[in-house]
Amino acid sequence: MGTSTNAMLAYGYDLGSADGWKIREAGEFSEPILDWYDEDSDDGFIEQAEARLLAAHGLTGTWEDDGYYDRKEEAQARAGVEFDSYCHSEYPMWLLATKVITVHRGDSEVLDLPALMAETAENGWDDKLRQACEVLGITPKQERPGWVLVSYWG
Repeated sequence: MGTSTNAMLAYGYDLGSADGWKIREAGEFSEPILDWYDEDSDDGFIEQAEARLLAAHGLTGTWEDDGYYDRKEEAQARAGVEFDSYCHSEYPMWLLATKVITVHRGDSEVLDLPALMAETAENGWDDKLRQACEVLGITPKQERPGWVLVSYWG
């Protein structure tokens, strides 16, 4: 078994981590200050954020219910955004993104940057990210969505 060392290029926001959330709604000790966030929950911030986002896009029920995973996939498609981790498997940092391109160690990928920029506008990615931030009640510290290059080791 080896260690993954990947490059990731994502369109969206860098949200940081529990040691330093990159949102304006974080307190002195980086704790999220949001009416829907329960610091005593078994679920962490990202799990709670994803649940809130998917509920806003029609996801109902729990994993125990018939058809839950199909409904979850449909809600994810309607949201048009995803949370993805970077940095390290044991110390995840998070992105809120509309597109994530991962290049694994030893591979390369030639990117068509003009096509990626066109896809950004054609698919309304900025609007999807804005809507997700509104649903979550967060204001990323990053001025606007953009292409974020990060690494993953784990």
